[in-house]
Amino acid sequence: MSESEQPTPAPPIRARLVSHLGATAGLMYELADGATSVGRGPHNDLVIQGPDVASVSLQHLEIRREGNSFRIRDLDSTNGTYLNGEPITEADLCAPATIRFGSQGPELVFTTEEPAPAEFDRTMAIPEGVLNPPGNPPGGPEPTAPTEPYEELLSVAVARARHARLKGLSGETLTIMRETLQDALRHTSRRFHMVIGVLATGLVAVAGFAAWQISVLDRQKHSIDQRIRDVEAQLQKTAGSLADSDRLVSELSGYQNQAELLERSVFYRFGPHEKEDFLIREIRALMAEFGAEVYSVPPDFVERAGHYIEQDQGPNRPLVAHVLNDGAPQLKVIRQVLLEERLPADLAYIPLVESALAPDQSSAAGARGPWQLTPATARTFGLRVDKQLDERTDLTKSTRASCRFLRELILDFGAGSSVMLALAAYNLGPSRVKQAVMNVRDPIKQRNFWYLYRVNALPKETREYVPRVVAAMIIGRNPRHFGF
Repeated sequence: MSESEQPTPAPPIRARLVSHLGATAGLMYELADGATSVGRGPHNDLVIQGPDVASVSLQHLEIRREGNSFRIRDLDSTNGTYLNGEPITEADLCAPATIRFGSQGPELVFTTEEPAPAEFDRTMAIPEGVLNPPGNPPGGPEPTAPTEPYEELLSVAVARARHARLKGLSGETLTIMRETLQDALRHTSRRFHMVIGVLATGLVAVAGFAAWQISVLDRQKHSIDQRIRDVEAQLQKTAGSLADSDRLVSELSGYQNQAELLERSVFYRFGPHEKEDFLIREIRALMAEFGAEVYSVPPDFVERAGHYIEQDQGPNRPLVAHVLNDGAPQLKVIRQVLLEERLPADLAYIPLVESALAPDQSSAAGARGPWQLTPATARTFGLRVDKQLDERTDLTKSTRASCRFLRELILDFGAGSSVMLALAAYNLGPSRVKQAVMNVRDPIKQRNFWYLYRVNALPKETREYVPRVVAAMIIGRNPRHFGF
């Protein structure tokens, strides 16, 4: 075939990731050649942010483009990647398609269609006369050439705002608008200098008021946070007095309600704030997924979780590295079963603490297998345990039995922090946990893990076990951060 007869390559298509829902509404990212990483970490090409970001891993997925072909790959994310409603590890990506982060997380649409006007285009208010100057009243003749500079300025501003939003710099919008107004001043007639000047002055005044209000809210929050720290410190000194602990927890609850109300303020949410400690932020994100949201994590809980993370990075490092690397296929099986059973995928790290995924691991109490089930519990939840066969060593079967056990514990303990109490009962047994909390007369508080933890109603073994499992979960969610 001669050079002139070579087939003409297909022209490149414009492919985009678009969101129309939730906190990411208006997000649009055009896919270039090569790999595009997506996640909540700032190092990604596309950064996902918002209140529903808890189900998004630091580095969640990758989309690789080669010409007009696209392929999506999950990067061992905690909650999985769903393509058109189905969980995937790696798959071809064809438009149109829906990509979801976890079973209930935010969604992006993969499309090759030209985008409709962005929400920013529709909602950005432009003074009458800027895009429709004198001589061209609304409904009158089509505007002539003088309107073109303003349309171009608006297009540039919208493009810059979109880019800033994609990079997580939503606070740059006011700066972009101010610069756009300054450019418009250079193109408008003297008659409109005054109008735009008034608008610019108003914009500066609003921005100044917002900055002042944010600083006031910051000071108030710092004051409340200090009171919370003081009460938490007092709680650690009243371990022997349930009455004193109960009074302090009630006081703490009032301060936490104030802080949460303040955080919901529009001014506070859009203001710059100090970064929260990584470990506390990860514990809070994990609790949000478990339905055990908490504003203030008890300092001794954070200390114990940090202690076990140090252990896993130090003397236990070979064992943890073995589980996360060599045991990755087994962890995938466990996570998949948990998702099918509608349980949090992070519970997959319980076997890391229980057995390091060793199928034949046995305890002095007779527990065996990756989930360390006793013979009685295993039989209760459908496993065969006799001289001929012990299904506790079967990864899939023992995981399904453990899911049924955990589901029963969650339903048994009820309330918002039931997953945390289920962890306590998984280690200690439901009867012993119920017996331990009987000193707490209030039935609602009996089901509140953080209350029980703060008033030392839980046995010491459980107070160590739960932060131990949480430490394993945090490492499993962020292996690169911890050097694995």
